[in-house]
Amino acid sequence: MKIALDARLVYYQRGGIGQYILHLIQELARLDTADEYILLHSRKDRTPLAQATHFQTVPLWTPCHNRFEQITLPVELARLRFDLLHSPDFVPPWRGRFRRLITVHDLTFLYYPQFLTAESRRYYNDQIERAVRVADHISADSTATKDDLVRLLGVQPEKVSVVLLAPDPIYRPLDAAACAPVLARHKLEPGFLLFTGTLEPRKNVTGLLTAYRALCDRKPSTPSLVLAGRRGWLYDEIFSRIAALKLQDRVRLVENLPNEEFVALYNAAALLVLPSFYEGFGLPVLEAMACGTPVVCSERGSLPEIAGDAALLINPDDLDGLAAAMERALDDEPLRAQLRSRGFANVARFSWEKTARETLDIYRRMTASRVE
Repeated sequence: MKIALDARLVYYQRGGIGQYILHLIQELARLDTADEYILLHSRKDRTPLAQATHFQTVPLWTPCHNRFEQITLPVELARLRFDLLHSPDFVPPWRGRFRRLITVHDLTFLYYPQFLTAESRRYYNDQIERAVRVADHISADSTATKDDLVRLLGVQPEKVSVVLLAPDPIYRPLDAAACAPVLARHKLEPGFLLFTGTLEPRKNVTGLLTAYRALCDRKPSTPSLVLAGRRGWLYDEIFSRIAALKLQDRVRLVENLPNEEFVALYNAAALLVLPSFYEGFGLPVLEAMACGTPVVCSERGSLPEIAGDAALLINPDDLDGLAAAMERALDDEPLRAQLRSRGFANVARFSWEKTARETLDIYRRMTASRVE
């Protein structure tokens, strides 16, 4: 096979889908030496994506999520020859004589259009129906996302394969001494509550802040709350809510950390809280569990599927319930020990090698019969 993989997003986004692309490339390079790969990346990206000899890197001028993408990208691809194009950010070029595999991570923009900017809404909503129609096959991050594709877009179930993602192996238990330099750098004390992820409305950070304020009022000794990640879109309300709730002295924002520092943050945290309204997968849940950190997370989207029996699940609209779950997870030591033990067992279900093997199986099934 000759497979093209669209890795342009890596230049713009190193978290989330960018991490999925990078891990998939690394594992495919290790597992599959029988096939040839073309990595399509941004011409601005100087970071090597793969060192393997059977991987060719081709720089493209067309940026991802560009309004002229469907005009310029097919022109750039016309000079290349390949059997299959994998689009990990789900929007493939409409034109071209090759098979199309798209990965759909979530359908947030259909459930919660108000959580996106107008530009993002136009980009995703205007293209998702055509994307799932022209795709020869679809990879979904979770059974929840597959069910959404079938229910909301009328996709035939047999056209969708569920391929679960995995935490980076770097996430593991660390002792206090290993965490100390990172905590000192960011002026943090161990034992804090932790939220990780992009600051955007879908993550329900404002709800978390309201529940946290209620918990602090009931129990003044509640540890600080650390918001770790990056600013996404429509995040101004988060900072307005911090000010309105007078939480400036209790809430810390830590931005743009490398993965190595995130490992220390998870290990130093008393608890991870992820009260999202919707998640297509929810990697922070597994990252925290891999570090032995108890988790409170939403019962929505894929999170119950990913967390299994190893987290306290809450209704993200029930802020009193969220505050009570955080208090219980902080104070109940037998429960904390149980969540740690179950978390380690749960994480063992996931690996990037498994993700790559299942993706490679899709490639081979799709190219078993060549494009006419």
